[in-house]
Amino acid sequence: MADISFDPKDVFSSEISYNGIIPKVLNSPQKYIQSPGALHNLGLYLKLLDSKNVGIIITAGGEKRFGEIISNSLKHSNIAETTILFQGESTLAEFNRIVDEFKQSEDPFDAIVAIGGGKCSDTGRAVAYRMGVPSVICPTTASTDAPCSGLSVIYSQRGEFIDVDLFPLNPSLIVVDTQIAAEAPFRYIVSGLGDALATWYEARTCFENPEATSLIGVRPTLVGLAIAELCAETLYSNALQAIEDIKRDQISDPVESVVEANTLMSGIGFESCGVAAAHAIGQGLTAFPHIHKGYLHGEMVAFGLVCHLLLEDKRDEAQKAATFFAKVGLPIHLGQVSFENPSIQDRKTHAQAALAIPIIQNEPFDVTEQMVIDIVDQADKFGRIISKDIGDTAYCSIHN
Repeated sequence: MADISFDPKDVFSSEISYNGIIPKVLNSPQKYIQSPGALHNLGLYLKLLDSKNVGIIITAGGEKRFGEIISNSLKHSNIAETTILFQGESTLAEFNRIVDEFKQSEDPFDAIVAIGGGKCSDTGRAVAYRMGVPSVICPTTASTDAPCSGLSVIYSQRGEFIDVDLFPLNPSLIVVDTQIAAEAPFRYIVSGLGDALATWYEARTCFENPEATSLIGVRPTLVGLAIAELCAETLYSNALQAIEDIKRDQISDPVESVVEANTLMSGIGFESCGVAAAHAIGQGLTAFPHIHKGYLHGEMVAFGLVCHLLLEDKRDEAQKAATFFAKVGLPIHLGQVSFENPSIQDRKTHAQAALAIPIIQNEPFDVTEQMVIDIVDQADKFGRIISKDIGDTAYCSIHN
């Protein structure tokens, strides 16, 4: 089993660097493949890793929907498989349970394949690292940028954010079946828009703040920044049409573009540049179990991004992002994340949870508890005005 104490500071910190300068680093998967029907070719793609025996992590629902497709593809390529069902939460206990079950196999695995949503992807990467083999991620939704990352978010059994498990390398292979992503519950791809749009604004914050670093403690690259900006441009230009096309069961160029932006561009952008207040404030909402259980990651981050832009006094950009979110159906005020009229203690709990996430330190100024409380209140009022102006939308994922 691999050492699970990897710390990027042992590699990248200025204290051990030859010239005392923190390097710029681009993080990305080794290979990214996207097309309608891609899962049917999983066995062929695993040949790129010379795989002969793989461990599959998948939900019960995923196995029911895709199990036969996966088995047929692997058999066609003479690849053996052992499947373990993911139980729904990316906890340390779940990581260890799956590792222990896989270790009971007589034949060693040469890759771990995770097929599912963001938390299944997190679990797949964590299990693969602990077993010392490559990870292969097959997202079944386009709801987050988690598939491409070299980390796993760890939650408690109750769903509260606990920590981030960092790995030396990103996944070896990403296989995105756009047909499957488009057929997933509509809410998921809309949620991915919130997570992905935040990528550009947070990347810019980190790039412009010379003290900011990415999650592995390095500085942003120009390539990472350019991809992050392209991610936002792609969403602003294609998201509304992609939504219409998905509703008509069409896998169009706008749909392909949005899936790539939500998954690959956002994944490379956030991990190569860094994240800041949008994710901290959004993730802080997981301190409340009813919000964590009732809302997707990108939905919480969408509201967090409105806070982020107002916190940086970028009101025009907050207006643009919030208007976009209102049109596609993402939360832009507290009532839309079931945090209506929070008590003083709840406001403090949320602010403290946000401040406990180190990424908020990437803002170019010190963020205090009172600042978070105030900006959340300001964003709530701001979002309500925009929501009233835009009116109800047919795309309102948060009410489906």
